[in-house]
Parts: sequence; structure tokens; C-alpha cells
Amino acid sequence: MSQLSFQAVRKTFGPTVALEALDLDVGEGQLVSLLGPSGCGKTTALRIAAGFEFATSGKVVVASKDISNVPAHKRNMGMVFQSYSLFPNLTVAQNVDFGLRTRKQDKARRTKTVADMLDLVGLTAQTSRYPHQLSGGQQQRVALARALAVNPQVLLLDEPLSALDAKVRTNLRDQIRRIQTELGITTMFVTHDQEEALAISDKVAVMSNGRVEQYATPLEIYRTPSTAFVARFVGSMNQLPGMVRLDGGVDVAGTTLPTPTELPAGQGVVVLVRPEAVSVAEESSAGFRGTVASLTFQGADTVVGVRLDVLDALVLARSESTKVGQLSIGDRVGVQVDTSHAVVEAAATEPAA
Repeated sequence: MSQLSFQAVRKTFGPTVALEALDLDVGEGQLVSLLGPSGCGKTTALRIAAGFEFATSGKVVVASKDISNVPAHKRNMGMVFQSYSLFPNLTVAQNVDFGLRTRKQDKARRTKTVADMLDLVGLTAQTSRYPHQLSGGQQQRVALARALAVNPQVLLLDEPLSALDAKVRTNLRDQIRRIQTELGITTMFVTHDQEEALAISDKVAVMSNGRVEQYATPLEIYRTPSTAFVARFVGSMNQLPGMVRLDGGVDVAGTTLPTPTELPAGQGVVVLVRPEAVSVAEESSAGFRGTVASLTFQGADTVVGVRLDVLDALVLARSESTKVGQLSIGDRVGVQVDTSHAVVEAAATEPAA
């Protein structure tokens, strides 16, 4: 069942189109991330859901109710901003209590809710402190507790982790997911960080130029990207130039790759494959040949950079460290490519002189 729905939502700022016919359903209890580069429309979508912006056309529906023209203060939304937005003159408890007081809840109920929320985010010991006495991660947890205290129908998170250092960001990311799962609250999470989106989400909407390029589970987004944009934006990709053969495969420097494509024979293409779809073998094996140019140890895995002879191109192969631990820079190797999940796009053509 959909809890939050965007139905053909379009938003323009003068001649600039920020959102173009956005259709998106967030299921009840799901955490959905809007992922994309700056200017793709993800924050605009979040602000329209919150009521800080109104759509030029289309509808926003929450629990089957059209809220497109409902002002922000009358929407039952919880919002967490990148900049924390805490009141500096209020204590932790008073910040969490703020939304409850504006809703005129009785004091006993407010006190219990504040205590419950601070316990949920692990800040019971910081109840009487002021924001300047807290770390960035603690301040963001206060902001999260404040948003949750009002029991919102939907929780909206606008790049809430981007101002934090890497270790704190990872820890808080995991806490947000734990709390969201524990409460079962429908959540929309805006981020430009692909690792963040893949780690925390039930589904991810990858956006570009005001449109959703793909809306799917993190595994589907990573393993079977539906467009070249998604393939390039999420994770790393090797790019192999080639040409479509009559039999439907792709010729890459004399080697035929059985790559599925609907492009016509003779079309120049670029084959996009993940590093884990590239394997390094002995030089005499079938496939390409090349020279090891780099070795990047990443614990359980090692990324091997191989300079191919035929293309003079560097390809990356991600392998278990135990399997490539004996390799050294300068070694001659064979390279095999699995294209079963490859994305093939038409090669860019040079404009006529």
C-alpha cells in the first residue's frame, strides 16, 4: 500500500524545469532514497512533499488524501535538515519538545514522549545540554528525535549526513535505518551519496534532469541498471568501445562479446561492465591480454588495473585478494569479461566539420 505518492508532479522555476512528470510511490513503512547529482530535482521533490514548495502541476497524495495545496504546518510530516536547525537557546529536551508544545499536548504526555525519543536515539544522558555542547552526530540525532516526536505520517530527510565525517556518518546512517525499521515509519531520504542510498534503502529512485531514470531495489539498481546514466552514476564502470555485429554480439577489438543489445548491426557502441564482471587469468587464457598497471588492496577484495594491449585502455577487475595476491605491477595477464549484466549505449558521434 502506497503511503506517499507523487502523481505526474511537475515543478518549474520560471523557464527552468526542476521536476518533469514525477511519478513515484513510497510504500507504507518503506525507506526510499532519492539519489542523484546536484540539480537533478531530488531536493525539490522533498520540499514539495513537505509543503515548502508547491507543484506547478500534478498531485502529492499521503494515505489516499491529496495534500497538494495543504500548507506545510498542516501536513503531518517530520523533517530533518542537513544543517540540523536546532534552537541554540533551548536544551536537547526542549528542542525535542518544541513540536509537541506547538501542538498543545499536555505536559505529562510531552515529558514521556521526549524521554522515549531521546532513549530511542541514545541521548538520554544529554537531556539538559545545549546544541553547542554536542557533537555534529549528536545534534543530528536530536533533530531526528524532534522530527519523530510528533508522530509524523512520513519522515523526510534532506541530506542529513553530509555535514558529518565518514565514521560518524556511517554510524548515524545505520542508526537511522534501525530506528526507521523499528518504528515502521514511511521515510524519504535525499542523498547524492550512492553508498549511503544503497546501504539504507528499501528502494532507490535514481534521478537526472528532473526525471527518475530508474526506481528499484538497491540490488537491481546496481546489478541491472536500466540506463547508461544509472550505470555510470551508481558504482564504477569499465567502458569498452565496440561495434554491434550481425549476430547481435558486440565486437571489441576483434573479440566478440555476447552482449545483449537492441541496437542495429554496424552501430558503434560503448559496453559498460562492472569491475566484478572482469576477471584476471593467465595470459594464455581466452579473452584480452594486458599488463598489470595497478593493484589497490581493499581488504577482502583487490582491484587490479590492467592496461589492455589492443585498446590501450585501462580496465579494472575486482577479485578476491586471496586469488590475486601473487600479482605484481608489470605482470602479463589475460582478462575475461562477463557481459551478462552489461549496459550497451550508442557511441557518441563527432559532429560534422
